[in-house]
Amino acid sequence: MKILVGNNHLQRTGGTENYTFALAVELQRLGHEVEYFAFERGEVAERLEELGVHFMSQDSYDLILVNHNTVVERLCTYGFIIQTCHGVFPALEQPSPLADRHVSVTPEIKDHLDSLGVESGVLYNGIDCTRFAPYTPISPRLTTVLSLSQSDDLNRFLNRCCRKMNIKFLSCNKFTDNVWEIEKKINEADLVVGIGRSVYDAMACGRCVISFDCRRYMKMAIGDGYLNKDNFNTAIYHNCSGRGLRKTFTKKEFIQELKKYNPEDGVWAREYALENLNMAHSAKYYLSLFEEYYECQHDAEKPLLQKTRLMSNILAGKLDVINSLQNDILRLAKKKRKYLNIIKIIGILLAVLLVFFFVMLFA
Repeated sequence: MKILVGNNHLQRTGGTENYTFALAVELQRLGHEVEYFAFERGEVAERLEELGVHFMSQDSYDLILVNHNTVVERLCTYGFIIQTCHGVFPALEQPSPLADRHVSVTPEIKDHLDSLGVESGVLYNGIDCTRFAPYTPISPRLTTVLSLSQSDDLNRFLNRCCRKMNIKFLSCNKFTDNVWEIEKKINEADLVVGIGRSVYDAMACGRCVISFDCRRYMKMAIGDGYLNKDNFNTAIYHNCSGRGLRKTFTKKEFIQELKKYNPEDGVWAREYALENLNMAHSAKYYLSLFEEYYECQHDAEKPLLQKTRLMSNILAGKLDVINSLQNDILRLAKKKRKYLNIIKIIGILLAVLLVFFFVMLFA
C-alpha cells in the first residue's frame, strides 16, 4: 500500500516526532511504500530520508496517518486519513473534523474526544521494541540513574539525591543534548526518571522507571513516582505525565522512591512494553482500521450491486417472455400471411411497453 505519515514538525527528537519515525520504520518493515510529510523538517526528517522514506511525492495515498490537526487539514484530500491525538490540552492535538478516523493514545484523551462528540479507539504510545531493547541487564542493586528531565533545576535536585545514595547520575535533556540514539544512554542505567514517552522508552529497554519531571508548562515538578504493575494503570491513564498521582517530592521522599528499586520490575516493564507499547502491534492496528473502512465501503456498494443484478435478472425474464410471445405471434402470422406486418408492429410495440413499464417500476 501507499502510506503517508505526517507530523506538524520533524525537526528534532520529541514525543510525536519519535512516534512518527517509529511508525514509518515499522510500516516500511511490513513492505509498504511509505512517505512522510511535515511543515517543518530537520534531523528526524533527514533520518527518514536515510532509510528511504522520502517526502510526499504522490497525488493520492491508500492510507494517511498523522498526529496534528494542521496536517489533517493539509492532507485530507489525499486519501483515507487517521488522526492520532497525543494530548488533551495542546491546540495541535485537538481532533479535526476532516479526519476519517481518530485514535487516542490514552484513555484520558479518549474521554476528552468523547466529550467533544468524537469517537476514537485507544492505542497506547508505540515504541520500536527492536531498537529500544535491553542490550545490557540491569544490576541487582541500583547503581546508575538516568534523568531524561527537561529541567536543569530538577536534574540538579536528582543529582543531589543520587550522591546521597552513592549512585551514579546521568542526564540527557533533549533541548540541550538532543541525543538521537537515546536507547544506548538508557541501557547505561538501571533506573530512568522522566515522564511520557521517556517512561515508555525506558520500559522497552527493561529499565525500572520513576515518573517525575518539571516541564516548561508546569508550575512545579510532579510525577507518579516509582512505577510497577501495582500503580501503572493509574499513571498510563494520563500518559505517565504525572497528572495521575501528582506527587511532589522532597529530597528525603525522592530517596525513598529510589529505594523501591527492584530488578524484577525491569523484567515486568519489558514484558508490558512488548505486549502493550509495541509499534509492531500499533502499525497492524492502523492497517486494520483501513481494512475495516475498505470493507465498509465495499459493503455499502453491495445493495446497489444486488439491486442491479435483480433488475438484470428480471429484465432477462421479461425479454424471454417477450421473445416467446413474438415467436407465437410469428407462428400465427405464417398461417395468416396477409397480417404479418401488422402483427410484427404489434409485437414490437408490446416489447417497448413492457420495457418502459419495467424501467418505471425500478427507477
